Parts: sequence; C-alpha cells; structure tokens
Amino acid sequence: MSENNKLRIGITQGDTNGIGYEVIIKCLSDARLLDMCTPVIYGSSKSFGYYRKLIAETENIVTNVVATAKEAHPKRVNIVNCVPDMQIEPGQLTHEGSKSAIAALEKAVEEMKAGYIDVLVTAPFNKRAVNQETFHFPGHTEYLVSEFGQKEGVMFLCADKMRVGVATNHLPIAKVPGALSEELILSKLRIINESLKRDFCIVKPKIAVLGLNPHAGDRGFLGSEEINIISPAIEKAGQEGILAFGPYPPDGFFSINMQYKFDAVLAMYHDQGLIPFKSIAFDAGVNFTAGLPIVRTSPDHGTAFDLAGKNKANPQSMMSAIYMAMDIYRNRIRYDRMNANPMPVKEFEAPREKGPKNIA
Repeated sequence: MSENNKLRIGITQGDTNGIGYEVIIKCLSDARLLDMCTPVIYGSSKSFGYYRKLIAETENIVTNVVATAKEAHPKRVNIVNCVPDMQIEPGQLTHEGSKSAIAALEKAVEEMKAGYIDVLVTAPFNKRAVNQETFHFPGHTEYLVSEFGQKEGVMFLCADKMRVGVATNHLPIAKVPGALSEELILSKLRIINESLKRDFCIVKPKIAVLGLNPHAGDRGFLGSEEINIISPAIEKAGQEGILAFGPYPPDGFFSINMQYKFDAVLAMYHDQGLIPFKSIAFDAGVNFTAGLPIVRTSPDHGTAFDLAGKNKANPQSMMSAIYMAMDIYRNRIRYDRMNANPMPVKEFEAPREKGPKNIA
C-alpha cells in the first residue's frame, strides 16, 4: 500500500486488439475511482492513447508514464510501458496482440512479487492465441497458481451473493471424469471454505456441490462418480468442519435459485458452472482466483473481438473486478488481524446485590 494509504491496483491490458483498453478507460473516466486507489496499467501508453480517442468523456483522465509502479503518482492514471509498439488492429487476432498480453501480465506479476502493487486485475486475452507464443498455460488462473507456488487454486466466479467455483478449470470435457478425484474435490472445498471466511467475511460458510452426471448419477444408473468420488469427498469435508452439501443434480439447481441458499457452489467443470453464472450475472460478474497469496480478479468476459474498437463494450464487469479486489484485500487484513490477536472474551458475571431490597 502506498504512503497515502490508497491501494495500488495493477491492471494488465490483455490483448491489445480486444476490449481490454476500452473497459479500462471507461472505468478510469470515473474520477471517484482515483479517490479510492492508485491505478497502474501494464501495457502501452500509445495503445492507451489510441483507444482513448475512440471514447467520449475522457478529458478528466490524466496519465503518467512510469518505469515501475513504485513511481506511481497517487492522483493520476499511471502506465508502465512494458509492451513494444505495434500496429493496433481492433477486433483482429494477431501475433503482436497476443505477445503484448503476455508481456503485460509477466511485468505485472514481477512487480506484484516485488511489492510494488497491492492487487492485480487482469484484462482478457485469447487462450488459444497466447498458447501459440511462449505462454503454456490454459489461462490466467493456472499461470498465477504456478507463479505463486501453489498446488491448487479455484476459479471463483462472484457476483453479489452468488459465487461459483469449478473443480476442473480449462479442460476438454472428455478429460473431466478422469481428472476428478476425491482428493481434488476435497482440496477445492478447503480452498473455497477458507476463501469465504478470509476474503468474504463469512463466518460459517455453506457450500453446495454439484454432481457430474445427469440427475447426479441417479444412484449409479447414470454414472458412478457421485457415489465413488464426490460423496466421499463431501463426507471427509464434513469431518474437517466444512459445511459442504450435495451432490445436487446440476440441471435443476440454478433454475430454482438454489445458489442463493448457499455461500458458494462447487461445479465439476467449466461450463457446468460458468454457463448458469454468466446467464444470470454476465455484466457484473467477476472472476476471482481463490487460494493465492495475492489478490487477483478479472472481468468474467473474454476479448470480445467483435466489439473491439466500436465503443460498445460494457465496463461494469471490469469495474466490479476493481472494487472486489480492493474489498478482498481489506477483508484479508481484517481477518488476519482478528485471528492473530483475538480479543479476549470476558466471562459473564452475574451482578451482585448491594444490599437487601425494601419490599413494600
């Protein structure tokens, strides 16, 4: 945290040709944001300027080009130039655009490790395109889990009172059954349970677990994963004091709003959790990586090349990602302080009578 007690928010540009810059600029055009944080964009001042010209009402944005976030000006939009100049082609999937996304992310992670920024917010890149470069991870989640030395992390989609995590992240559907194990599900439940307490201030979280098969396997008739893997993991979680319930049939769970009766839902694979989540909360949804020692969020949408350069992209998800990153950072500070120095609880003492009462 900077000397003026405002959080330094590191924001990666994502793919230069996607909607990353547009949603970032639209968020930063709200001057109130600078009262709460110091934004540091990892990208290119040239690209920032290009997209700024496409968006109206950005005259109140004052930029400051810096070599590192350590030099960030608290009352300006700071840009760390870490991406080489390139031909900007909004809406086009190009080699240069993908390389730029990787360069921005790598620089932001480097500065996060150095302590120059407090939280990280990532704009989207195209997963197939970046994997044709030097980036060999299915997505941001897997890369950050590896970079910060964790065994597991959870892709946690959050919006208001709905939170949906996934047991398997960016994995072909044919590989999902083989990837599921009792140990994996139990690990994800532990991470979600701890995150709900520390990151979202929920004292006794309740977690719903979805089945893998139609009708949650129908007692083995439509699949045995629920009996052999998912239910045993839920039982072991209960033995550890984790309030996990299920497995619930995935087809009807969201249609009757069961998600609001729990603090989080653990889906078995990407689309099982993300399709209903995005159907309900696409504009304001946030992708949060639970289980990391640092705070990382992102909007829940992709590069949206079909909208890039047209001034049509909705910034609400990016704005929600910025606000949630700040909230989680502060929640962690409070939680850690409370658990490190718990307030002593006085034993109750009944009031003593001072003398006999006069009875009329």
